Amino acid sequence: MNSVQDTNLSDELMQGMYSEMLRIRRVEEQIGADAQAGKIPGAVHLYIGQEAVGVGFCNHLSDDDWIASTHRGHGHFLAKGGDSNLLMAEIYGRKGGMCKGHGGSMHVADFSKGIIGANGIVGAGISITTGAAWAAQLDGNGAVGVAFFGDGAANQGVLAEALNVAMLWKLPVIFVCENNGFSEFSPSSTVTAGNIVDRAKPYGANHEVVDGNDVMAVWHCAARAIEHARNGEGPSLIEARTYRTRGHVEAEATFLGSTYRTEEEVEMWKARDPITAFASQLLESGQATQEVLDKIDADIVA
Repeated sequence: MNSVQDTNLSDELMQGMYSEMLRIRRVEEQIGADAQAGKIPGAVHLYIGQEAVGVGFCNHLSDDDWIASTHRGHGHFLAKGGDSNLLMAEIYGRKGGMCKGHGGSMHVADFSKGIIGANGIVGAGISITTGAAWAAQLDGNGAVGVAFFGDGAANQGVLAEALNVAMLWKLPVIFVCENNGFSEFSPSSTVTAGNIVDRAKPYGANHEVVDGNDVMAVWHCAARAIEHARNGEGPSLIEARTYRTRGHVEAEATFLGSTYRTEEEVEMWKARDPITAFASQLLESGQATQEVLDKIDADIVA
């Protein structure tokens, strides 16, 4: 799963994906700071460290395509074109939020952008997206559905059920498991048998493992899976191996009696940060200068 360089792709596309990843990071950093300060009602789960997955997939999608997300859904919302100001207002529970403050962090949605919604019920988006894909197939509009879920959700029976019906009916749906190594506070190795991607094999479904910290590897993987779906060839199960560098939930240190991972492990993954790695790739390939990257950051935080 080595880094994929794409000097044949336009500078605009490459810089655009960098901008989207960085926008998600800056929004999440602000949310995290406010959550730590007690300014946000309820729990928030940040997408920091996993930005390459949402951006790599959603870059291929239009407003007519559907996504469903998880309790860790801010990044998917933004990557699919959601408004950051409406997202922030929603998280704060304000009437001017995307869902008038009723959805909050874990249930933000925007049907006009094809965002069925984040979901606090583990694995719920898998079946919902399968239904959206069935509707798209019946309508014949060429749309696809992409379900983002975590490695913990992969252990829910709904994944087997959805894979079965999606393969049986050749539904245009992609199941994207963002395997960040933990099911809440439990290492995946303690709760998950075998490789998640192998669960596609009994159904004969297309499947692939991708480096979830390499946005271009994700982008190419997404292109293949989405083309497969649009061509009427049925579903795909993608296992994107990544890592969340923040806690399962903000302020978890206040109620966890002991840690479930080491600082050395977190630092090792921070050294593989998807945004830093992509910035280096853009500079090395000549598809962006440091001045361009600095301006992108300045425009985001302005």
